[in-house]
Amino acid sequence: SEFNNQGFEVERRVQSLQSSVGNSEFERISFVAGNGNNTTQQNYSFVDNVTSSGKYFYRLKQIDFNGSFTYSNVIEVSVMKPTEFSLAQNYPNPFNPVTTIRFSIPQPMNVSLKIYNVLGQEIKTLVGGFKEAGEHTITFDASSLNSGLYFYKIEAGTFNMVKKMTLLK
Repeated sequence: SEFNNQGFEVERRVQSLQSSVGNSEFERISFVAGNGNNTTQQNYSFVDNVTSSGKYFYRLKQIDFNGSFTYSNVIEVSVMKPTEFSLAQNYPNPFNPVTTIRFSIPQPMNVSLKIYNVLGQEIKTLVGGFKEAGEHTITFDASSLNSGLYFYKIEAGTFNMVKKMTLLK
């Protein structure tokens, strides 16, 4: 249950993995509205889409409508950059008409991610340029395409891989 809950400020402090130096102060990165007065269980969530390696420290500042507040315990999250290349299977598969493709690269580099039909003809370039090291997520909207089998290919440095996906309308 909650009483007089205006909401939660989400605060973050960052520490680089390369050194112990980082932000010494927490900074507000978001606000999640509360439900005021409520006697039923409430679930709240927030996603921080960080892309840099490091240690991230988080806390919540729960704020009442009268301005009083309390802090949660601090939690620590370590984010490590990938150590190898990868191309995941799109999800969902089969899809209609939108799907998600994820890939990881261990260092910054030029990346090409393209969609092909069964005849090997290029349909669309999803990524074509420089990307930082890390995990990347791309959404592919195939609403203008016909149902059928398609392929997606990544090229990054010496790494290249092809996977297939099925569009069902």
